[in-house]
Amino acid sequence: MDSEDENLEEVVEGPLDEDGQPHGFCTVTYSSSDRFEGLFNHGEKNGKGKFFFFDGSTLEGFYVDDALQGQGVYTYEEGGVLHGTYVDGELNGPAQEFDAEGRLVFKGQYKDNNRCGECQVYYSDGGCVFGEVNDDGELTGESVAYIYPDGLTALYGSFVDGELIKAHCATLITSQSGRSRFEITPDSPVYSYDKSTSTCITTHTLLPDPYESKMVFVANSMIRGAGQGLFAKMDAEANTVMAFYNGVRITHSEVDSRDWALNGNTISLDEDTVIDVPPPFNLTERYCASLGHKANHSFTPNCKYDPFVHPRFGPIKCIRTLQPVQKDEELTVAYGYDHGATGHDCPEAPDWYKVELKDFQQRQAAPSAH
Repeated sequence: MDSEDENLEEVVEGPLDEDGQPHGFCTVTYSSSDRFEGLFNHGEKNGKGKFFFFDGSTLEGFYVDDALQGQGVYTYEEGGVLHGTYVDGELNGPAQEFDAEGRLVFKGQYKDNNRCGECQVYYSDGGCVFGEVNDDGELTGESVAYIYPDGLTALYGSFVDGELIKAHCATLITSQSGRSRFEITPDSPVYSYDKSTSTCITTHTLLPDPYESKMVFVANSMIRGAGQGLFAKMDAEANTVMAFYNGVRITHSEVDSRDWALNGNTISLDEDTVIDVPPPFNLTERYCASLGHKANHSFTPNCKYDPFVHPRFGPIKCIRTLQPVQKDEELTVAYGYDHGATGHDCPEAPDWYKVELKDFQQRQAAPSAH
């Protein structure tokens, strides 16, 4: 991200002054294969210009006396973008970074090309980690917070490089001047990073998630024969994270090789891992650290499963609304079973799902009443 280039060998395309120096709009290619296109004044970059680096990244902005000054835009090889403030060719001041999809991933300060002061690192799922970075630019310390997607609920305490060590529930309070502070919830329990294994779902099975507790509750489902279901505690807009789906981590081959009766609470995390909530943890009196497994299936769901990086559970899935939902409305998802008999693309559908699918298809095919 440094705009300086110390290569001495160069090939110039464009006008030259009487000393053979680039003067005006020129393209200069250096021995490193880096290339600069922009305005020169007697051999020095002066005016708007853009570096094209050999690795595919670029840096553009306004140059004064051969150094980038003011606002600059650095584009990473993979497509992410950093908008920063440059002083004498180095990042000094406020900056924002976006990923290749245009989502904000960082907001904060730089000094001499290094992150400094209060910074925020954002996840694509809507959560973020906030605090003052250390000398290595890492969110490490005793006053760092993970902020949930509502922008208010937080876990505030000790983190190392953005990973939760020990924290309490808190609420983010923002003053009219824009300054932020965290108000710790009285008598808050302690939360720590507790990623599940193949045999341990979590250390504290009855410790509820503070955000999820605000968003959902479990009650008897409105769906015939479905048992318990998941319901909204409040009105929520589309694209709102409502609940989390944590569980033990097992392999796809393990799921495929065992009896279907054991797979009632399984969900694919990625190509290697399946999340499972096995008995007795399917009972809320034995496990309520996450409640996403309580959402029932619908062929016309109001929610979907989405990836989520949770401060306590690590990479899991969440339940996110597809459309606005109202308080006390039951939350449903499409389980995504294979409709055929072999289950080549997705897990093979259980018998109850096949019956429900047949009923749904018949209702869809029935002529509407006039």
